[in-house]
Amino acid sequence: MTLNHLFSGRTLIVGFDGWSDSADAASGAVRYLTLQSKSEMIEQLDSEEYYDYIFTRPQVSLDEEGQRQIAWPTAELYAPSVDEGSAEFSKLFFLLGSEPSRRWKAFVAELMEIIVDQEIQSVIFLGSIPADTPHTRPVPVSAHSQNQMVREQTGAEKSNYQGPVGVQSVLSMELEASGIPTLALWASVPHYVQNGPSPKAMLALVSELEKYLGVQFDHKDLATEAFAWERSIDELAENDEDMAGYIEQLEQTRDTTDSEAASGDSLAMEFEKFLASQNEKTEGEAEDSASDEKSGDQ
Repeated sequence: MTLNHLFSGRTLIVGFDGWSDSADAASGAVRYLTLQSKSEMIEQLDSEEYYDYIFTRPQVSLDEEGQRQIAWPTAELYAPSVDEGSAEFSKLFFLLGSEPSRRWKAFVAELMEIIVDQEIQSVIFLGSIPADTPHTRPVPVSAHSQNQMVREQTGAEKSNYQGPVGVQSVLSMELEASGIPTLALWASVPHYVQNGPSPKAMLALVSELEKYLGVQFDHKDLATEAFAWERSIDELAENDEDMAGYIEQLEQTRDTTDSEAASGDSLAMEFEKFLASQNEKTEGEAEDSASDEKSGDQ
């Protein structure tokens, strides 16, 4: 089956850090691809409009001259570079940024205007979730779409999840309502190493994305980083019997259930379990906030 005909026109690849970006896999993959394709930033949303800096703090860094610079949370659209871009990537656009903390409807509306102006014809979202999967095995990537045509032509699954969602789900619904087909690729990251960046999960998303786009990225450096990442966790496990035993259990479970039918069901279950846990977390934070307000009144 040829998968790339749906995405042979102007295609936008989206990766937000935050809620749907375990181990920075999604945002890291998109950031890596913008560099590989030599794309250039053409749009940047106003940081003041959509971000609460207490929740999404600006970052300070040193430039080449040693001067301190502030990077504000935002969302940026990257387009193919006319001068440097390869013809292979001439129709690929990238949206990279932080999930907004306020005014989601306005945020999505502004993005929709930009997407329509750039004549984007299809959108692929990247995401990552923590899961009961061992770091020693290939990172599972599942494909979801609410678009029947996309499902029929790619084999993606329809999500029946109900509950809290990230901003990319809101954007996806707006895109579908406007006639722009969407696909979401989700990587399952070992939950015991989700706090730091995972180049192996980034590589899994990039490799899966290539199947749908029909293009090939140079991911030699990413593969080297993925190997070093896996080896560093091996070394930690070598000095921790409990961790090593737990990883062995995960390996046995994965090997037992790693059939084509079972893996699809397992990934769907992991995805819904992750979303349910986020729901519980949101409700718990709301209860804590209400309790704090009550204590303050007293």
